[in-house]
Amino acid sequence: MTRVRNVLFVMCDQLRWDYLSSYGHPTLQTPNLDALAGRGVRFTNAFVQSPSCGPSRMSFYTGRYVNSHRSFANFVPLPVDELTIGDYLRPLGIQAVLEGKTHVEPNFAALNRLGVDFTSASGRMACAGGFVERDRHDGVLADPTSDEALRNQYARFLREHGYHSENPWLDFANSAQSPAGEPLSGWSLRHARLPARVKEEHSETAYTTQRGIDFIRAQGDSPWFLHLSYIKPHWPYVAPAPYHAVYNAGHVIPARRNDAELDQPHPLYASYLKHAASRTFSRHKTRETVIPVYMGLIKQIDDQLGKLFEFLDRSGRMGDTLIVFTSDHGDYLGDHFLGEKELYHDCVNRIPLIVYDPDARSDSTRGTACSSLVETIDILPTCLDALGLAPPSDTLEGRSLLPLLESGETTGWRDRVYCEFDYSFRGETRRELGRSPKHCATFTIRTQEWKYVYVDGFRPILFDLRNDPDEFHDLGADPNYESVCRDFESDLFCWLIARKRYTSVNESYVTGFLDDARFNSMAIGQW
Repeated sequence: MTRVRNVLFVMCDQLRWDYLSSYGHPTLQTPNLDALAGRGVRFTNAFVQSPSCGPSRMSFYTGRYVNSHRSFANFVPLPVDELTIGDYLRPLGIQAVLEGKTHVEPNFAALNRLGVDFTSASGRMACAGGFVERDRHDGVLADPTSDEALRNQYARFLREHGYHSENPWLDFANSAQSPAGEPLSGWSLRHARLPARVKEEHSETAYTTQRGIDFIRAQGDSPWFLHLSYIKPHWPYVAPAPYHAVYNAGHVIPARRNDAELDQPHPLYASYLKHAASRTFSRHKTRETVIPVYMGLIKQIDDQLGKLFEFLDRSGRMGDTLIVFTSDHGDYLGDHFLGEKELYHDCVNRIPLIVYDPDARSDSTRGTACSSLVETIDILPTCLDALGLAPPSDTLEGRSLLPLLESGETTGWRDRVYCEFDYSFRGETRRELGRSPKHCATFTIRTQEWKYVYVDGFRPILFDLRNDPDEFHDLGADPNYESVCRDFESDLFCWLIARKRYTSVNESYVTGFLDDARFNSMAIGQW
């Protein structure tokens, strides 16, 4: 019987669940990920814990809901006592190695208070969220003088290959080139159909893949855990040739939106409709210009993963490596008249998830699709379980997916998923709605039949997914559905009460406390 010795945890940034051919996209072909799905299980109802990079990834890395790990927005650090996947793997002698993006924000204030030296081994580990940063590249190096930009190995790589500028990430990898050779900013969506100013082999996606292959090759037969984290297809929407031109407007699927959504919209939704990205992506010209490039970036990732999977097969590592492929959230791309991410619709909260387990016990489910509701917090316990380490129930809030992989048995599985988003950093919306930064919370509960959204200070949002799977008709203000909303609000209260916040001691410490030697001579309350 094969035993998992290694884990390859692949994540894309801002990849929608429905932009892979195995998930039904009619024109985008991703044969290598389709092949991985044929060897593993494709989860069709996988959901993030937050539709924003930072908090979503922290839920992946901690196995805990946002309300528990408390990193509620981008650039909000985890508390220093939060355990991450690296902390759980270290006792096994395995390091959680990073190639690519994490969005981990160092908690400098807490580390300073504790007197931790940031340059020490433990200090570097704490600043990296428990990862060994072999090559961290979060992208968006807008400030070339920042510490991140100055340390960035990809920028150094570009300079070594002849792309000389103060900021080669922006000036070459994420800038377009006109037919006359003129550099054009990748931040301008109008330039998306032009090729990037780097060769394909020097692009971020190709670079990240090669770094991953180099790492795996260097490990030989030693066990490893690699988080291979691609920046794309996250903006800037710029692709290297030939991927900038693989698709055109004829390959773009229609936007999921309906004019009924604009009739007396919920105040939060109404505010997001005014954001620049929403106004821009509501235009057909934007979608016809940008989405083909978004598709091209995904096609490039699939081709690069094909090279990686071929290497794993040749080296024998496909036989002892658990592979998880997923995304940190989706992208509106004009659906619901919105751009970017952050709200509550499936196009941003739902993600692709493919899991390949080489263990023979998973043979019966290979090539199948699982419709059970799964969450990103399930990935960490799945990895630990596959490596033979019992997931600690005192801290982890997710569940191992191995039972679904090994037998497909769904009895007793969850019937709902939970997602959180705090819009306090969206200053224009917060001010428009008259909310203070501490009162911008939203919570989404999704079942197979309903989607309920609690919005602090406002009426709820409700969709009947059986009759309205595209989420066009908000029933939250309809008095006929007051009881449904009350039931979900009660469920939300119970869910919040059940969060695992008391993590400084485990259950055995609590249950065995009075057996401690310090109480041997005590007789409190006896007559």
